[in-house]
Amino acid sequence: MTSYKPVTDYDSIVIGAGFSGLAILYHLREIGLRTLAVDGADGIGGTWWINRYPGVRTDSEYPYYSFSFSKEVREEWTWTERYPTGAEVLAYLNFVADRLDLRKDIRLRAFVERAVYDEAANLWTVHLTGGETLTTKYLISGMGVLSQPIWPRIPGRERFQGLLAHAARWPRKGVDLKGKRVGLIGLGASGIQIVPTIAPEVGEFFVFQRQPNYVVETTNAKVTDEEMRRVRETYDEIWERAAAHPFGVDMVPAKYSALEVSPEERERIFESKWEEGGFHFANECFNDLATNHASSELASEFIRTKIRQIVKDPVTAELLCPKDYSFNGKRVPTGFRYYHAFNLPHVHLIDVKTTPISEITESGVRVGDTEYKLDVLICATGFDAMTGTLTNIDIVGRNGLVLRDKWARGIRTNLGISVNGFPNLLLSLGPQTPYSNLPVPIQLGAQWMARAIDYFERNGIPAIEATPESEEWWAQEVDRAGRATVMYSEGQKAKAWFFGENVPGKAREFQVYMGGGHVYQKFCREAEADEYRSFRAADQGKAPGS
Repeated sequence: MTSYKPVTDYDSIVIGAGFSGLAILYHLREIGLRTLAVDGADGIGGTWWINRYPGVRTDSEYPYYSFSFSKEVREEWTWTERYPTGAEVLAYLNFVADRLDLRKDIRLRAFVERAVYDEAANLWTVHLTGGETLTTKYLISGMGVLSQPIWPRIPGRERFQGLLAHAARWPRKGVDLKGKRVGLIGLGASGIQIVPTIAPEVGEFFVFQRQPNYVVETTNAKVTDEEMRRVRETYDEIWERAAAHPFGVDMVPAKYSALEVSPEERERIFESKWEEGGFHFANECFNDLATNHASSELASEFIRTKIRQIVKDPVTAELLCPKDYSFNGKRVPTGFRYYHAFNLPHVHLIDVKTTPISEITESGVRVGDTEYKLDVLICATGFDAMTGTLTNIDIVGRNGLVLRDKWARGIRTNLGISVNGFPNLLLSLGPQTPYSNLPVPIQLGAQWMARAIDYFERNGIPAIEATPESEEWWAQEVDRAGRATVMYSEGQKAKAWFFGENVPGKAREFQVYMGGGHVYQKFCREAEADEYRSFRAADQGKAPGS
């Protein structure tokens, strides 16, 4: 273990106490850094503390929606469901914090408003709400990618007299929806989980749909003692397979194109993976559903057929069938009897693409000449993903450059980890990191960061900072990888968040790396083997002692 002399308040400060913050805190303490994690929330959990709407749960299965680095946690924690609820994930993260004694180095209700780099001192000053400041050499964002909510840009929201709630700001005490007239705006991953959860209990339910999704249905079995035992015995193998998978899941990549098999065989494979549920359909059917438009459209038509079979009313079924873009044009959401909910007589699907919502009134939502009276209006309208948490605060680098201003011209990072002009600022799940099941790149990224910082400290290199050349190389690679997928054209049609299309005024570019998590990790290993030269802007990549 390397020991460091503290030269300031902390050697490293991590912003966030969710999956990223806990992993980074654990690994930086391992190499001897005096580290503090700060979070503006009242509790540990990050995204899983913030999101507590009805039906919130993972859409990845539990064995690879967890950490692998602690044998104690693996052996002592027991999962109860194939797709854990938000409450169970939150309990897991608190167990991790307690079992690994991380809580003593976490400050809650400590919201970061501003962080300023001092070049002469090679330090960051972190400004918290209330006026307190902290100094650190390394500043690390563990703020996540989906925690900066977006409200719909519809006139009159402030006039609504009923209960107005954003899915990402759900009241901690919950909401009694029994018998109420409820409206829902937004049908991304959150809205798709909300619909079947609340539909049975509300009085009347008006679901306002601008654009339908391709929802892959699944089931959620309880985890048996025997299954948990098998997972514990093979956890390393499970995690290695997930780390080697393009999407960070323990699944077997498909071998064939959807165009290489007979129609009968194609239908059989689609059907078998639909029955298996969730991401198995997207990842295990065929190897080109994300790269070949014809194959993507075959998957699209299979799901449209499923919708028509499940939803009894043909008009509603057709409204639920996406036709303006093909499968993989948006992040594929997992449903738990989502389509079945529209068979309930009091659930009404309102088409607001043909006739948009004109305003939110005191008593409801107006669509054209029709006003839908509501007691509760839920907005599940998503997030300013990838960049929003970072651009929402003032991060001021060298020569007064503000991060949001730099990225206003287009995202520039090296591997989504470091930004030129911002020495010793490191990003977990920064923009341009993999499109993936997130705990996998979070853990691998935290471990990479710890090794990098340890290397820089041992070799007396003052700053980890992306070179301008590395930023341009990575921007080109992110664009190249994205254009090689159907997401490039279909994501723009679908106004997908991973292309920045869901935020007015945001640059239209890939927010994430579409080349596969396994390819991304190869680039990270190559940077490490090259002694991090592309992260040494100050010495232009010179080797230590040269």
